[in-house]
Amino acid sequence: MLQPPPAKPQSTRLAVLIPFGIVTLIWGSTWLVIRDQLGVVPPSWSVTYRFLVAGIAMAVYALVKRDSWRLGAGGLAFAALLGVAQFCLNFNFVYRAEQHITSGLVSVVFAMLLIPNAMLGRIFLGQKLGRQLAVGSAIAMAGIVLLFVREARADPHGPWQVMAGVGFTLCGVLSASIANVMQATPTAAKYPMMTTLATAMLFGAGFDALFAFATVGPPVVEMRVAYWVGILYLGLFASALAFPLYFGVLRTIGPAKAAYSSVIVPVIAMLLSTLFEGYRWSGLAVAGAALAAAGLVIALRARRPVR
Repeated sequence: MLQPPPAKPQSTRLAVLIPFGIVTLIWGSTWLVIRDQLGVVPPSWSVTYRFLVAGIAMAVYALVKRDSWRLGAGGLAFAALLGVAQFCLNFNFVYRAEQHITSGLVSVVFAMLLIPNAMLGRIFLGQKLGRQLAVGSAIAMAGIVLLFVREARADPHGPWQVMAGVGFTLCGVLSASIANVMQATPTAAKYPMMTTLATAMLFGAGFDALFAFATVGPPVVEMRVAYWVGILYLGLFASALAFPLYFGVLRTIGPAKAAYSSVIVPVIAMLLSTLFEGYRWSGLAVAGAALAAAGLVIALRARRPVR
């Protein structure tokens, strides 16, 4: 008897939804932690400590799994570029953005990652959006606009500070998008993910340290328990755990749909802010969150991207 053809993998399956949900929940909490780290330690040194912890943790995990470390010159170059884009430029821009505007506004602006991911995925990977994904994206971005208006109105900083913060965030978005598309290329698939990410994080920490030393001088250490608990949380959970899960999802459903984690992250961040910071929901915030969630559901029900 002829066997029926295997079912096509869909992005709604648990193999995608579970890591997608874990990543979204973790990254939705990072904005509060990052905010707490601004003050005594310059942002560049905080980023350095974070990815030093993450890189070491990833390296230990790769060793336990006995993944190959034979990346070769091409693999090392790829990891170095990934480290610069994702773990150096992206996070230095984001940490600096939070010095100018609220964490809520940064998380909302970062949700625009969907747009460059879709555009770069179309240009470099030949991935078409499809009608359902385009509709979901449009609905989600309408929600993001409402959230942006709400957060911009509530931001206590002046207009120039807001412009600077939004500018830094957009630079971080572009850097992250470049790294996202790199992870979806056939080149990335040639190398073991864990060792590649461990190498990229350690490269990123090295570049972060060089930049920090050149711009703000020798390392600065804050002897506050909450600061180092935050570093461990950001390094171990928000980086060493979340990035492999996220890039695994990205390779399965493409950079455009994977970027929907950034669309729902502001909603998670606002829910956590409600619990821990007394955030009060306005009509705009409720409408924006509802539209973002609706767009997410529509987009994730679309078929896998066509190459």
